[in-house]
Amino acid sequence: MKPKLDMEKIAKGLGAERRGEVRAGSGHFGAAQLAAEVQARFRAPSGGGRSTDPSWTEKRLVPFAPSTRERLERLAALLSKQGKAIAPLQLAALLLEQAVETADESFVAQLTSKRVS
Repeated sequence: MKPKLDMEKIAKGLGAERRGEVRAGSGHFGAAQLAAEVQARFRAPSGGGRSTDPSWTEKRLVPFAPSTRERLERLAALLSKQGKAIAPLQLAALLLEQAVETADESFVAQLTSKRVS
């Protein structure tokens, strides 16, 4: 089992200051970043079962197209091959969190105007 890196300690040792996270985009590097985020955030529940992010306490139904479900299944399978089991809807939750974190008001307004038109 790999030891968990203490990024604060590393930064302090280098005389640096942590200023936030860098998010990767799509492609190989994006997949590697997503796999690293799964490794860092997901923990197995004390009673056993599938690993998940302990901060996720809300459960809601979110509708999406069959093609979206199929893509999530393919992406989850690729990430699982890299060493961390992730369910398609867990991947959807991570992607949703990232999208919400990076979206601003103008992007949301533009997105909704395209859907309504």
